[in-house]
Amino acid sequence: MLLSVENLRVSYDRIRALHGISFQIDEGEIVCIIGANGAGKSTTLRAISRLIPVEEGTKMIFMGENLLQYSADKVVSKHGISHVPEGRRLFGNLTIMENLKLATFARKDKENIELDLERVFKIFTRLEERKTQKAGTLSGGEQQMLAIGRAFMSGRKIMLLDEPSMGLAPLMMMSVFDALKELNQEGTTILLVEQNARMALQFAQRGYVLENGNLVLEGGAEALLANPEVKKAYLGG
Repeated sequence: MLLSVENLRVSYDRIRALHGISFQIDEGEIVCIIGANGAGKSTTLRAISRLIPVEEGTKMIFMGENLLQYSADKVVSKHGISHVPEGRRLFGNLTIMENLKLATFARKDKENIELDLERVFKIFTRLEERKTQKAGTLSGGEQQMLAIGRAFMSGRKIMLLDEPSMGLAPLMMMSVFDALKELNQEGTTILLVEQNARMALQFAQRGYVLENGNLVLEGGAEALLANPEVKKAYLGG
């Protein structure tokens, strides 16, 4: 088991966002969390990344270690947990190359950085063609590619993706998901949250359904796609 989350509770002021959810991810898997707006999907990823505090009783174990003892920067540098947030949050005034290089500042394996950079450019050929272009001038799809490439450069044991399809045209969305599949086949475990439930379940091997801060369903992706409740709530019938 790569990641185990137990009784994850998060509150914003007095409002409970997550009500004690538990799930597991094995190494090499692609797992998705689907749900409506406000279900707690993004909060789940931010909690794993240690970007927000969790409540007492929460347990998060990554590769046998207590994740709660680490700060957000150590989660990346020590454990290789990278996070592609909703909205990408690139440095728009920096070039593609500068964004990618900046992501490696905490890495200890400096000898592998150039190899990883070559890999990013091989998967995302558009980025190599535009590597001196400022990130803020890229299209939405290109920015998403850069956000994923940046996460790959910072740490690639597990990649947390928040709404990777948002704002993308269908062909660009397929291109991004094809690239993610390739990264997974090379050893990167993927946990993604998505409102596009059909796309997420077609991409993932397993899935969890989150409603109002509670996990209400889980199972194999094909079983969830065929589940009448999932169909009615998230797949248009």
